[in-house]
Amino acid sequence: MSRRQVGGSTRRGGDSGSFPFVGALHSKSRSSPLLSICLVLVGACLLIGYAFSGPGMFKSIREVSKITGDYSCTSEVQRAIPVLKNAYGDSMRKVLHVGPETCSVVSSLLMEEETEAWGVEPYDVEDADSSCKSLLRKGLVRVADIKFPLPYRSKSFSVVIVSDALDYLSPKYLNKTVPELARVASDGVVLFAGNPGKQKAKVAELSKVGRPAKMRSSTWWNRFFSRTNLEENEAGSKKFEKAASKMSYKPACQVFHLKPLH
Repeated sequence: MSRRQVGGSTRRGGDSGSFPFVGALHSKSRSSPLLSICLVLVGACLLIGYAFSGPGMFKSIREVSKITGDYSCTSEVQRAIPVLKNAYGDSMRKVLHVGPETCSVVSSLLMEEETEAWGVEPYDVEDADSSCKSLLRKGLVRVADIKFPLPYRSKSFSVVIVSDALDYLSPKYLNKTVPELARVASDGVVLFAGNPGKQKAKVAELSKVGRPAKMRSSTWWNRFFSRTNLEENEAGSKKFEKAASKMSYKPACQVFHLKPLH
């Protein structure tokens, strides 16, 4: 009992102000949560700034994309444009790109000297920016379901490039779509396909298509080409590999070179 009374008297003494330092301790205790919150916010801001500005653990958005597997072969096409121009030469003067975000590829191609470019967007473009809408108005880009014949005459383009579109099609539709791409090309088709086990569909594309991409191996693709009587463009493939080596370019996606249909 005596111990309880001592404790009680100590608390009363503190409340009555007979021990001033006790009141000061209570004041510091009340302010410490606010101080902790401020320190956490400052630390978070410093971490974010470090992640995006310095050569730290994140280095670049592209490297993060590679780590998570969320990578677009359409963005890969834009990286490969100098290599493609080196490999295909004059054939890159009249190009058709087929795939999501085709506006960005067409815009990049049009910036190249002596290059005409068109695009086919397989999905809706409701959220298109002003630049893309301008390309749509001019007829340089059009929205079309690639499961059906393309709205172009045979050999309308020298080179046809396709990315991020075929990975979402079943073999039933691939049997018609890939030969159709070869039909409208006069010099060749360059196919960018996802790497199995290394890449996954972008969230934005998944929401548009409604199903995940099918990442197929090079063996599967080569068997498919053979079954549909599509021939490898060996000359184009060798020139591409030579140019890629010279420019230190390493594609993150699989790249296949096909001959046009005769």
